Amino acid sequence: MNKIKIDQKITKGQIDKNIYGHFAEHLGRCIYEGIWVGPDSDIPNVEGYRKDVIDALKDLDIPVLRWPGGCFADEYHWRDGIGPYENRKRMVNTHWGGVVENNHFGTHEFMRFCELIDTEPYICGNVGSGTVQEMSEWVEYMTFDGESPMAKEREENGREKPWPLTYFGVGNENWGCGGNMRPEYYADLYRRYATYVRNYGENRIRKIAGGPNIDDYHWTEVCMKNIPKQLMWGLSLHYYSFTRCWEDKGEALGFMEKEWHEVMANTLRMDELITKHTNIMDVYDPGKSVALIVDEWGTWYNVEPGTNPGFLYQQNTIRDALVAAVNFNIFHDHCDRVKMTNIAQMINVLQAVILTEREKMILTPTYHVFNMYKVHQEAQHIHLELDTETIECDGVKIPAISATATVNAEGVTHLSICNLDTASAQTMSCLMADLTADAKIAGTIIAGNARDAHNSFDNPEVVAPAPFDAFKAADGCLSIELPPMSVVTLSIAN
Repeated sequence: MNKIKIDQKITKGQIDKNIYGHFAEHLGRCIYEGIWVGPDSDIPNVEGYRKDVIDALKDLDIPVLRWPGGCFADEYHWRDGIGPYENRKRMVNTHWGGVVENNHFGTHEFMRFCELIDTEPYICGNVGSGTVQEMSEWVEYMTFDGESPMAKEREENGREKPWPLTYFGVGNENWGCGGNMRPEYYADLYRRYATYVRNYGENRIRKIAGGPNIDDYHWTEVCMKNIPKQLMWGLSLHYYSFTRCWEDKGEALGFMEKEWHEVMANTLRMDELITKHTNIMDVYDPGKSVALIVDEWGTWYNVEPGTNPGFLYQQNTIRDALVAAVNFNIFHDHCDRVKMTNIAQMINVLQAVILTEREKMILTPTYHVFNMYKVHQEAQHIHLELDTETIECDGVKIPAISATATVNAEGVTHLSICNLDTASAQTMSCLMADLTADAKIAGTIIAGNARDAHNSFDNPEVVAPAPFDAFKAADGCLSIELPPMSVVTLSIAN
C-alpha cells in the first residue's frame, strides 16, 4: 500500500501563482488561428481574438504569459508589429515552417490579449539579432509615461497610457537558436543589454537571463558568477519530456507501455535538474534572491501525421495530463527557488491546453489539470512524506504515485495525487493528524480508459473532470482508491 503523511503545521514556503504560467510563440497555429483570427473573421471574436479561447483561458486564472518566443524572439523586431496593419513588414518565420509572418499580432495585440484574459505579460527581448537600442526603445515604448519619442509613437498607434510590465527576458536560448553563444559571452552581453532595460516611473521590471539547456550546469555557474544580482531577477531553464531521443521523440498517440514509462521517467528528471541547478545558484546566491524560471517545459513528440513538421502540432492525452501534474508537484517542492514556469505552449503547439480547428475548439486533458491545480496558487506548501510502490516496464522504473499538498489562507488543505500506473488502481493511506471524522471533503478526478485517451473535435469530452468520492475518512486517516492513469485533487476542510 502507498502511504502519505501530511503535517499541516510544517509549511515549506508559498507556491507562487506564476508557477502556472503559459507560453505563446509565433509558431504554427498558436497565435494565428489559435488566439488571433482578426476582427473580420466568421469565427466569433472579441476585437479579433477568439471568444471561445478567451473564455476558456479566463477560467484557468492564468497568472503570466510569455511572448513572442522562443526561437522566434531572437529574430523578432518589435517595430515590424506596430502601426496600421497594411504598413507592417512581412517576414519569413525561418524557425517554424518557413511561413510568412504578417506581424498583425504585435505589441498592442499581445498586451490587449493579456488584458482580456486577465494575465500579466512576460516579454522576451531580442538579443540574438537585435540591438541594445532596439530593446531599450521597446521597453520605453511599452512603459514610459511622459513625453518621449517612444511614448509619442505609442500614443499615435492608439495607446495613450503605458502598460504595466513586470517581466522581461533578455534573450532566449542564446546557447542555441538565440545566437549559439558561449556562456561567458552571453553573460557579458546580458550585462550590457539588461542595463538598458530601464524602469520608468513607478513600473519595475524583473529581468530574466537566458539560462541553461537541460543539464548545462556550466552555463548556470557562469551566469551566476558573472552577472550582478541587481541586474538579474531570474535565470531560465528549458527542459522537455519525450520518449526516446531528440531525433525520434515518439508518438503522441498509439504508443506502447514502455513509452509511457519513458516519458514519465524523463518528466521525473525535472526534480534532479532543478536540484542541481539550485545547488549551483545557492553557492552564489544563498539568500535565493535570483529565481529559477522554467519558462519552457512540457511534452514534445513527433508531429501529428499530415501536419506541417514546423508547426509542432500534437495531440494531448491522459499521459500529458499526468506529465503536467507531476511537473507541478516537483515545482511545488522547489518553491523556495522556482518562482515561475511557462508550459509550452498555450494553443495548438506541443503540450497545448487548447486545440482549435477552424471554428471548433477543444480543451485538452492538460487544460483540466491546470484547472484542478489552480487551487494551489499562492497557497502554503505543506510537508508531505510519500512512501510509494515502484512500477516497472522493460527495465524502466517509476514510482506509482506522485503527490503534493498545500493549505490556503482560509485553512483549507488541497491534496493532489497522481496514479502513474496504467493498469492497476492504487490504494493510498493518507495520515493527517488534524483530520477529523466530520471533515468536509470534496474531490475532482481526471482519468483515462486507455494510455492515449484524448479529446477530439468529434469527441471533445472523452477525458474530462468528474466528481471523485472513492475515499473514506476517519480521525487522522484518509483512505483513497485511485484508478489507473488518474489525477485527483481533494479539498479538505475540518
